[in-house]
Amino acid sequence: MTSGFAEVAPRIHVLRHPVLDVNVTLIVGDTSALLVDTLATAAQARALADLVAALTAVPLAVVNTHHHFDHCFGNAAFVDAPVYAHPEAIAQIGTTDPADVWREWAPTHPGLDGLRATDIRVPDRSVVHEAILDLGGRTAVLHHPGRGHTRGDLIVHVPDAGLVVAGDLVEESGPPQFDDAYPLEWPDALAAILALEPGAVVPGHGAVCGPSFVSGQHAELAALAWLIRDGHADGVPADEVVRKAPYEFETAAVAVARGYAELDGTS
Repeated sequence: MTSGFAEVAPRIHVLRHPVLDVNVTLIVGDTSALLVDTLATAAQARALADLVAALTAVPLAVVNTHHHFDHCFGNAAFVDAPVYAHPEAIAQIGTTDPADVWREWAPTHPGLDGLRATDIRVPDRSVVHEAILDLGGRTAVLHHPGRGHTRGDLIVHVPDAGLVVAGDLVEESGPPQFDDAYPLEWPDALAAILALEPGAVVPGHGAVCGPSFVSGQHAELAALAWLIRDGHADGVPADEVVRKAPYEFETAAVAVARGYAELDGTS
């Protein structure tokens, strides 16, 4: 691992991992700590565990923001920690074959060579709507803001720090990814984040940002949602809506297809 954690708020540390530019957040309290996401491979997670141990010796809990491999395949490195996730994420993690992920990702990402041999640990604590964790001297609120990037997104709000860990509901280093997404509902999830009035937001990928960045992404996604709704209502072919979307063609094509499927009741 080429770099360590950076403290972005008192006793809140973010690791921006070079492979896929994915973020891991460590929230430290007086009596326990919460690790948000665990990276993609066993080797990455072992190195992550060493970095966590260098920062704190208090008991650890883990939360997965969603089911995508780069955020949860490292769970097994934290064998003594309870792992929280939304039920939809738990179901997806439990049915994911690391070999399938390896075949898709490893050929173009050398840092993911270890995917095929990574043991999957399925989360054992379910958060349907909200859970409040007492870390000692501070709380971490795990909250499902609705469907957005996936069916089972969780955010983590640290009220005393004015900080939200958003997972891939917020993307700073690239466009939103829609493969498993609900683009018509995603703006509502971002509105829920903004309603918390955070001073800082940790995205799933990229640099820590502020509410103005989240507001900009909300506006883009809201515009996309209305394009999809209007196009579907008017019987416009999806490929015509794609050309009007505020994203590059490949990203927009996936988004519009997912949105049309939402309206057709097939997603």
